[in-house]
Amino acid sequence: MGSHLRVGNVLRSAQNRNPEIAVIDGYPNIHHVTASDHLAQIQLSKGINPIAKVKTPSGQRRPAILIRSSPWKAGSAGTPWHDVFDLDNGNISYFGDHRVDHAVPVGSTQGNALLLDAFAEHGAPTAEQRAQAVPLLVFAAVSRNKTPKGYVEFCGVAVIEGLEQIEQKANGRPFPNYRYDFAVLDLRPEDDRLDWAWIEARGNPKLRPDDAQAQAPRAWREWVEHGHAALPRVRRQTNHAAAGLAAPPHASGGDSELPGLFPAPRGSRETASALPGLAESSQQMTAGVLMERLESLQVHQNNGRPSRHKPLAMLWAVSGIANGQPRLAPWRQFRDEVGGLLAEFGLPESSTTPEYPFWHLRTSGLWELNGLPPEHSAKTHIATLDRFNPQAGLTEQAANLLSDPFVGTQAIALLRETYLAEVDQHSLMERLGLAGYESASGIPDDIEDLEGKSGPAARRTATLSRIVRDTELAARVKQLHDDRCQVCGLQLPTRFGTYSEAAHIRGLGRPHHGPDKLSNLLVLCPNHHVQFDALAIYIDARGTVRTATDDSPIGELRRQPAHHIHEAHLRYHRALCGRDHD
Repeated sequence: MGSHLRVGNVLRSAQNRNPEIAVIDGYPNIHHVTASDHLAQIQLSKGINPIAKVKTPSGQRRPAILIRSSPWKAGSAGTPWHDVFDLDNGNISYFGDHRVDHAVPVGSTQGNALLLDAFAEHGAPTAEQRAQAVPLLVFAAVSRNKTPKGYVEFCGVAVIEGLEQIEQKANGRPFPNYRYDFAVLDLRPEDDRLDWAWIEARGNPKLRPDDAQAQAPRAWREWVEHGHAALPRVRRQTNHAAAGLAAPPHASGGDSELPGLFPAPRGSRETASALPGLAESSQQMTAGVLMERLESLQVHQNNGRPSRHKPLAMLWAVSGIANGQPRLAPWRQFRDEVGGLLAEFGLPESSTTPEYPFWHLRTSGLWELNGLPPEHSAKTHIATLDRFNPQAGLTEQAANLLSDPFVGTQAIALLRETYLAEVDQHSLMERLGLAGYESASGIPDDIEDLEGKSGPAARRTATLSRIVRDTELAARVKQLHDDRCQVCGLQLPTRFGTYSEAAHIRGLGRPHHGPDKLSNLLVLCPNHHVQFDALAIYIDARGTVRTATDDSPIGELRRQPAHHIHEAHLRYHRALCGRDHD
């Protein structure tokens, strides 16, 4: 019918399913927009909604899979996952449909089975096979007309570039599931619109792949032609100024509203500027808003220098989430632990007053305080806190966001860089149980404390990111690059050959827990390995290697077609470096 889905537009998806009705409750009826002469009416009742396959001259082809993500029950027993949307950088982390009460093997539920098949299609080695692959159309549930149900926002077209079998928990019970990494494609050449005629063509049993392909978005056609190697070019990027691209007409506004628990990257200021007030508890929070609020803490000045009270208290709270502690802490615990931090890492001329951040962090919009009688809710004193021992800490929305390892990594890097650059970083991170965030490799699980042992000096093999659990995998990736550093191209000669090092991008150690896979490896010379591990250099979203101190470029990352590097791991490393906004 020639209808279009436009990125950022909200559609009505429930109640009246009559495709003849164009608008319901002031929003386009999704069943009108997607009405077809030969396709069955679409479904959006589940998270993963397939359109039935059709038999074509080239074999069976599925027109599309519609993905719907909703934050409303995220974290519950029925929906124990928190999908993470970073549309500004074209990334989505999406969780499969396995639940704690499922007795079937992981991967055999309908949704996981569909996405596992799609992943195999998206990783096909030839363009002919990829032309048959199913596109993912992604929607996010949003709240409109004072109701959280029945409205979805179209987020774009995606392919699966990676997956990982993970362990989740519901009500304290572990269960397996899959996490999928979606690459969202750039629809700007189509004015951020998807022509539904393409999906209809894919569902037409008389059309061959080439005929259906002619109506596909340009980014999809390029991905079909070149596979995942094309993703750096065709991935959605809304940071148009940094990319040297013109923004689409609606990029600065419209009725786009991503729900909470769908983090946008640090640097996205549109959502924060739209907030009616920082303390409005009903406002759905994104990671972009979270980072904005962390970056704009109201910090008082002490002799012309910014106080460290609020930043240290906030970093303490973030460290608690990272280490699995409750988000709220009683005053007496806060007084002792944050007071100790202030005494050791606060400004020398500052007083140790933990009651100040305990009470005043509420202005950040990320903090709540419970347990004081109403007569003490406007102003209080340390004696009152000691008497009633109220609880304070991060809001539930903020804690939920920070429980995602990537968002937590962003927050830790931001607080350190913005407020605490002058303190002894190693001592501070050790004190907070965050030592693993000081390097890309983390803390190896098998490292032992050798202090206090008598006898000859203890010998310890250097670990960090040089721990390569699969030696065959390390040998393979080094062979693919002929032992040449992917940063500088150096090939070190030795007496019997050449030498290079295989470096994990997202470290295997705590707290990173990266995978031991080819897509998580780089081949580096020893110098650049040390710099990469020490967070002195990073790789931006366009493949440029830069110094973390001033972002100056030092070269382009050398690529090899047979070595696919997962962008999610590079982005995680950027977050460790405090450069996730690139």
